[in-house]
Amino acid sequence: MTAQKAYMVAVDQSTSGTKAILVDRSGRMAARASLEHKQYYPQAGWVEHDPAEIYENVKQAIQTVLREAAVEPAQLAALTITNQRETAVIWDRTTGEPIFHAIVWQCQRTAALCRSYQLAGYEPMVQTKTGLMLDPYFSASKFQWILDHVEGAREKAAEGRLLAGTIDSWLIWKLTGGSVHKTDYTNASRTSLFNIHTLTWDRELCELFHIPISMLPEVEFSDAIFGFTNDKALCSEQIPISGVIGDSQAALFGNGCFHTGMAKATYGTGTSVLMNVGNKPVFAGNKLVAAIAWGMNGTVTYALEAVIRTSGDSIKWVRDNLGLFQTFQEMEQLLAEVSGNEGVYLVPAFVGLGAPYWDPDARASITGMNRGTRKAHVIRAAIESIAYQVRDAVELMQAESGVQLKELRADGGASDNAALMQFQADVLAKTVMKSHVTELSAMGSVYIGGFGSGFWESLSEIEAQRMPYEVYEPLMPEAEREQNYQGWKRAVASVLKQKSLGGLNS
Repeated sequence: MTAQKAYMVAVDQSTSGTKAILVDRSGRMAARASLEHKQYYPQAGWVEHDPAEIYENVKQAIQTVLREAAVEPAQLAALTITNQRETAVIWDRTTGEPIFHAIVWQCQRTAALCRSYQLAGYEPMVQTKTGLMLDPYFSASKFQWILDHVEGAREKAAEGRLLAGTIDSWLIWKLTGGSVHKTDYTNASRTSLFNIHTLTWDRELCELFHIPISMLPEVEFSDAIFGFTNDKALCSEQIPISGVIGDSQAALFGNGCFHTGMAKATYGTGTSVLMNVGNKPVFAGNKLVAAIAWGMNGTVTYALEAVIRTSGDSIKWVRDNLGLFQTFQEMEQLLAEVSGNEGVYLVPAFVGLGAPYWDPDARASITGMNRGTRKAHVIRAAIESIAYQVRDAVELMQAESGVQLKELRADGGASDNAALMQFQADVLAKTVMKSHVTELSAMGSVYIGGFGSGFWESLSEIEAQRMPYEVYEPLMPEAEREQNYQGWKRAVASVLKQKSLGGLNS
C-alpha cells in the first residue's frame, strides 16, 4: 500500500437512507454525509424503495465526503459497503434498470406465500439448510413475488436477462459499470436460498421459490476484492471494492465482538441482536436465526441472531405520525416530566413482531392508557418498547445457546438516547456499553475492507484505535424491573390474543 492511499470510504446503505464516511489510517472519521430516500407504502404492510434513487444517493454521498475533506479519489485505498439486509432487487442485466421497486425487508406482502410453504411442510428443510425460518422477512419470497407479478419477468429470467440480489449486489453491479455480479457470505445467508453449511446456493431451495440459480450473484468472503469502480459519473479512478458485509454483522465486527459469546445490539429502524458463536453454526430453534457473522481470511464465523422488526422506527412514528414532539430536545424535556410509564405500553407491531414471537400478522397497540395519560407517557412507552424487545431477544438467546450474557454492546442511531440506554441496562440487569463510534456498521466494513485492501495489516492495529465506551450500569430495583417487564409481556399477549380473535387487521 503506497503512502498516497491514505483513506478508506465506506457506504452505509440503510433502510432510511444512505451515509458515506471517509476514514484515515488512524481510524479517524474525516468526513460524513447522509441522504434520506423515499419510503413507498403502496398497501398496508407493504414497503418499497427505489433502487435507482438509492444508487444516485450513494454516488452523491461519496462525492460529498471527498469534496468536504478535499480528498481526491486517487487517495482512496478502497470503497466498502455495508447495507440493509434481505431487501430484494431484480434488474435487467442489459439495461441495468430494476424491473420493480426494491421490496424492503420489512414488507409483509409475501406472508401468505410463506404460510403456504409452512403448511406444505417445507420449513424444517429451509431452517436446516439456511438457519432461517420461512418468513416474508427474508429475500427469497420477495424475489419470487417480483418474478410472479411483473409482466414478462418469468420469460426474461428464463432467457438469462435478469439478475437478482440484495442491495449490496445492486450497488456493486452499478458501481462496476455492470461488470460484476457478486455478494458476500453475510448477505447471501439472509436470502433463504444459501446453504450455510455447504456455503453455496442451494438448488433445492431455488426450486422451491422458483428462482433460477443463474440469476444469483457469485458469493465472496467479506474481505475479498469484489471489483473496481467504473462509473465516470462517480469518479474517473478505478477504486477497489472490499469490505462488503450486512449492516448488523458489520456492527458486530465494529463492536469488537471477535470472540464466542460476545454480543451486540444495533438500534436502527429495527434492532438486530447478534451473538458470536464461533466457527460452527448453532441450530436456531424457538424463532432465533443462525447467521454468518462474516467470512474473512478464508474462514467463516457464525452468529446467533434475534431480529426485532420495529424499534427506532417507533420513535419516528410517534414524532412523524402522531406529532407528539418535533425535536429530540423537546422529547427529552417531555420524558423528564414523567418518572415512569404508569402502566402505558406500546407494542410496535407495525409490520408484525419479530423474535421471539415471529408473527407477521400482529398489529401495533397502545395499552394501559387512562384519563390521566399524557403524550409523555406514549413517548416513553415507545422508547421502553425497544428495551423490552431486546430483553425478550437476550433471554431467548441465552436459553438456546447456554451462554450467559455478561454485557451488551450497543450501537445505531437510537443508542444515542441516554434514557433508552439506561433503561436497557435496567431492564436487562446487565451492563450496557455504548460505543463512542457513531457509525459502527460503516466502521466494521472499513475494518474488514482495510484488511482486504492491505490498508491495515493486523487486527491489533485496529484494536489499538478503539475509542472508549459509555457505560450504563443497572440501577432499577429488581421488583420494579420485573413489574415493568411483566406488564410488557401482558401487553404483547393482548396483541396476540386480539389478532387470534380476528381484530386489528387479522
